[in-house]
Amino acid sequence: MIIGITGNSGVGKTEFSKILAKKLEAEIIDADSVVKKMSNKGNEYYNKIVELFGTEILKNDTLNRKKIAEIIFSNEAKRKSLNKLTYKYVVEEIKKEVSQSNKKNIIIDAPLLFESKLDKICNYTIAILAEKNEKIQRICKRDNIDENIANLRIKAQPEDEFYKKHANYIIENNYSIDEINWEEICTKIGKN
Repeated sequence: MIIGITGNSGVGKTEFSKILAKKLEAEIIDADSVVKKMSNKGNEYYNKIVELFGTEILKNDTLNRKKIAEIIFSNEAKRKSLNKLTYKYVVEEIKKEVSQSNKKNIIIDAPLLFESKLDKICNYTIAILAEKNEKIQRICKRDNIDENIANLRIKAQPEDEFYKKHANYIIENNYSIDEINWEEICTKIGKN
């Protein structure tokens, strides 16, 4: 079974995925990790990103992810161009990893699950939602940025209604991940 986990930045996708993976004995394929791996110098994806943004996004021949984030969360055209590259290179790599997995259950943790059409290979999709202030606090703490930058990131991402329309299951993760009803989730997924 392939389960897609998605949602905005700061909703707790990674933590949720780790707990669910333990309960289902699943392998996690984390889209952000795949992006980081493919962003290394010498990879075609890296070359295309430098071509798109210019060498000012490099720091010692390494992509400066913080600088790229500043650009894409304030420039919709650049964000769309980067997403297009990501869909082309990263989605194929994720599909390859899924096909090579020997696990019965696989979790794909992907912020752009629906936009990249990775949901089409999933048996079940779960969207994690959280209140705006909660997301901002989590992003600021995780990425060591100020609230204005965190707010720009959130504004650039889909509204909750988008996820409610597309996902099979919605999880509200506003306070503690311990408050989530894991038994109910596992039962619903098992019925799929």
